[in-house]
Amino acid sequence: MEKLLEILEYDFINLGGYHLNLMLILKALSVIVILRIILYVFSLVLKSFFKRHQNIDTGRQYAVLQFLKYIIYFLGALVVLETVGVKMSAIWAGAAALLVGAGLGLQQAVSDFFSGIVLLSEGTVEVGDVVIVDGTVGKVSKIGLRVSKVLTRDQTTILIPNSKLVMENVQNWSHNRVPARFFVQVGVAYASDVKLVERLLIQAAKEHKSVLKKPEPRVQFIEFGNSSLDFKLFFFSRELMPIEFVKSDLRFRITQLFRENNIEIPFPQRDLWLRNPEKLRQPENE
Repeated sequence: MEKLLEILEYDFINLGGYHLNLMLILKALSVIVILRIILYVFSLVLKSFFKRHQNIDTGRQYAVLQFLKYIIYFLGALVVLETVGVKMSAIWAGAAALLVGAGLGLQQAVSDFFSGIVLLSEGTVEVGDVVIVDGTVGKVSKIGLRVSKVLTRDQTTILIPNSKLVMENVQNWSHNRVPARFFVQVGVAYASDVKLVERLLIQAAKEHKSVLKKPEPRVQFIEFGNSSLDFKLFFFSRELMPIEFVKSDLRFRITQLFRENNIEIPFPQRDLWLRNPEKLRQPENE
């Protein structure tokens, strides 16, 4: 036993006033294991609490769990450093000097870090939200302290800096917890019966299972176009990610209904008027 203690307490690093041995490493590992157990227990307790309180949304649950994890990991890192004999006063002094020197180079990283804290605390963008960032539609799958993961319609994951979600315009279809409004645009020939067009568009919308009955679909006569009378069919839906396929289904159905009722969807046309057409005619004697 004495031999084992001698091996464990042997200082294989001894620089100035700092020494490190196997005993200190084992203590540090024990602290890490204990912290992992504490984190696991706290997670179970919180998840049990969330199950009993159904009114707490998934995004808020995720934010609380993330905060808990970061706090425990931070405190654990301090305890581990103290356990292995690292003086925290020296760490803080060195960290201050390092931050001053690298402040300019780390501006973006620091901005992303604090933006992550804002996202987790305010809940402006939460896990599970469907957002549009730079024209890309995707569902937020994870919010980290520096970057967030967004799963696109193509099932690919893109990494977005948190500062982009906080400081730039982001369209969040899930934020207000109500169905979103979309539209399909179509043009018809000038000779068409506009009231019949309106009825057929409403019919196409009401027949689709992903279009909500309330609020009801509506049709807007936009303008007299160059080649057509232009309409917009507005409808509400909760199918946010596959909404482009819903629009495609509506276009298929609208095309079918228009053909059945002799409503023409014109192609772009231009009338060419010649000021002096007689000059273009070939003389008969030639």
